[in-house]
Amino acid sequence: MQTYNEETAGPFLENLSEWRFKENAIEKDFKFKNFSQALAFIVQVGVFAEKMNHHPELFNVYNKVNIRLNTHDSGGVTTKDFDLAGQIESLFQ
Repeated sequence: MQTYNEETAGPFLENLSEWRFKENAIEKDFKFKNFSQALAFIVQVGVFAEKMNHHPELFNVYNKVNIRLNTHDSGGVTTKDFDLAGQIESLFQ
């Protein structure tokens, strides 16, 4: 599977609000009103991830969630990461 670097990921990231390429992954920070909303969001992301068989790194502190995506078995960012990021973005539309 093709992997992307910071330069080649650029066109994909243009379509994803506030996602950034960092340390061989793409990531985004989310902020919610409270812990309950943050936790509900994590559960929704988990459902998408499980259906895609592609599991993100999720970090949560109270109302803040950081999601980091890369394809571990490919050693970098692949289209699977951009697809999952797009699914995550759909939660806000």
